Amino acid sequence: MQTDPSNSPSPHGEGGSVVALWRYPVKSMLGEELNASEVTERGLVGDRRFAIVDAVTGKVAGAKNPRKWGNFFDFRAAYVEPPQAGSKLPAVRLTLPNGTAVTSNQPHLAQILSKALGREVTLAKTRGEGELSGATAEEYWPDMEGLDHRDTVTEWELPAGTFFDIAVVHLVTTATIERLRLLYPEGRFEVRRFRPNIVVATGPDEQGFVENDWIGHTVAIGDEVRLQITGPCSRCVMITLPQGDLPRDAGILRTAAQHNQVNVGVYADVIAGGTIRRGDPVTLA
Repeated sequence: MQTDPSNSPSPHGEGGSVVALWRYPVKSMLGEELNASEVTERGLVGDRRFAIVDAVTGKVAGAKNPRKWGNFFDFRAAYVEPPQAGSKLPAVRLTLPNGTAVTSNQPHLAQILSKALGREVTLAKTRGEGELSGATAEEYWPDMEGLDHRDTVTEWELPAGTFFDIAVVHLVTTATIERLRLLYPEGRFEVRRFRPNIVVATGPDEQGFVENDWIGHTVAIGDEVRLQITGPCSRCVMITLPQGDLPRDAGILRTAAQHNQVNVGVYADVIAGGTIRRGDPVTLA
């Protein structure tokens, strides 16, 4: 494994602007692109508040184990109306692979989802930070050099009271996407493969995996929101899966493994909430 040498040496004062915002109401399903979003200590309001749960094992289902569940990216989730901080969550509209649309509050939803996924499942909603322990999920590791495991399935515990993998916000820069495209021109490196919440457009003088150098620093977005960048976002088989017109491509993950220790983007905690909008300036402190 190698880390790409073209990282910016000093992050202070650098940044860019918010070019895209994404929220994923149901873990592992396709989500919705936003023009603006409230942000609280739990991330973008409404993000990953629901998940599909295996009714037999109690484990959270998802795209990280496609051998068991197929392609979760054939499902799309969006709120029927924008969620607001401090208010009851609105219903989620789920679009199934056959084009049928159902909502999270309609009768017999579990049976409908079970038929679509081929296993007995339920749709679960996070209850809050009072939950004593996190849910358990599974991940399949392909047989690929550079990964921590190869051709096996592992389990991990999600943070208590959430359906996030590790942290409540995931951020990636356009510089990183462009660097990956240069390293593997045959691959289609599009933001949607990586499922970030916030995409930052960086300037032409910032090249390489620039957000690697943001770890440990504070990112200011607009006038209100402040994020603490906590660590790199290690990638998995999910980024290789077909998604809409994007083909299956193991080379996407292999490129990240060969050139940036399997990382694409960074994780963040929210240290000051507020509203973020597309076009907001992003600066580092």
